[in-house]
Amino acid sequence: MYDPTVARLTYRALLGRRRALILFALPLLLIAISVAVRALSGADDQVASDLLGGFALATMVPIIGVIAGTGAIGPEIDDGSVLYLLSKPVKRPTIIVTKLTVAIAVTMAFSALPTFIAGVILNGNGQQIAVAYTIAALVSSIAYAAIFLLLGTVTRHAVVFGLVYALVWEALFGSLVSGARTLSVQQWSLAVAHKAADGGDLVTSDVGLPAAVILLIVVTAGATWYAGQKLRTLTLAGDE
Repeated sequence: MYDPTVARLTYRALLGRRRALILFALPLLLIAISVAVRALSGADDQVASDLLGGFALATMVPIIGVIAGTGAIGPEIDDGSVLYLLSKPVKRPTIIVTKLTVAIAVTMAFSALPTFIAGVILNGNGQQIAVAYTIAALVSSIAYAAIFLLLGTVTRHAVVFGLVYALVWEALFGSLVSGARTLSVQQWSLAVAHKAADGGDLVTSDVGLPAAVILLIVVTAGATWYAGQKLRTLTLAGDE
């Protein structure tokens, strides 16, 4: 279910000069803000939680997921080069799983590691805040990569729809409308993070842990499966 050649080509596409600049920009901004906040206000657990939850998890992680998830396959579909890949003796599920693996790895690398570094800068991992939000970033990276990879297979406007989801649904509605939080990857990952933070009050979620785990698994698996089905349909359309 993993093809090294497909993975190498996907890494090359995702880490090209233009995308690499975008991928590095938000983590560097997070770390820079964390340094400034620590210098101005000192170590504060509540400030650390607010910054990691409000910027790192609510904004940085989904945007990086959009770039990695849609970029893993969207450009190949747009320019038609995916048909060359599909003509090779590689199973369609293998292509999707390989690209998803790469997208997850890139999203984790550019979101979870900076989140941990920022947490350590902000309060030295007091009350396990840095570790908790790092786990949330790791967990949400998997779901975001699957969702946005699926978007890359079903629409040519995957980046636009992905950003709308990330910035409007997750960041805006998720903070203002309580009902929307139940259907939020951010809240699902926070439920896992809450457990990692020993159930403290600084890392909370509107979704219970069992429901969050189930939803994360169902959404990730469902998006991956459906992306494979769409890729198979795309092959038939190309052949015709």
